[in-house]
Amino acid sequence: MTKLLLIAFSIFMLGSGTIHGFKVESIDGGTIDFSKFKGKKILIVNTASKCGYTPQYDALEKLYEANKNKLVIVGFPANNFGGQEPGSNEEINAFCKKNYGVSFPMAEKVSVKGDDTHPLFKWLTSKSENGVIDAEIKWNFTKFLLDEKGKLLAVFPSKVNPLGDEIGAYLK
Repeated sequence: MTKLLLIAFSIFMLGSGTIHGFKVESIDGGTIDFSKFKGKKILIVNTASKCGYTPQYDALEKLYEANKNKLVIVGFPANNFGGQEPGSNEEINAFCKKNYGVSFPMAEKVSVKGDDTHPLFKWLTSKSENGVIDAEIKWNFTKFLLDEKGKLLAVFPSKVNPLGDEIGAYLK
């Protein structure tokens, strides 16, 4: 709980309008510091290994590889929908690398909905925190796109193909 309070306090102190005040634990034990992504767009995706949308990992990896100079993708495994992400961080990481060659940053498994929602997802889904929009995560592979300054640009539902025009229009 102390860790969450520290995160919440640092976000408050840095200003709630951008994602750059957040640091999250990486799936492999490191830290993902969003301030290091200043100057690039960021696509945040809540992921799951046993979902009908799981093949989107392949499209996400292709999008990441094609746009590394201007886009960072960060996956957040979550088990909030249908128990479709039951594995440990180690199992999820191995699955993503083996089956989809995922090289973009992956955070540790979090909750994206409910009483135990991770602070980053509270920020992403609450206009009072992000200053842009209230959003609801209805299923796995919801996508949040942020601009180079860390401001929320758009939210895309699960069915939106990462390589499709909806996201591509923001990367031109």
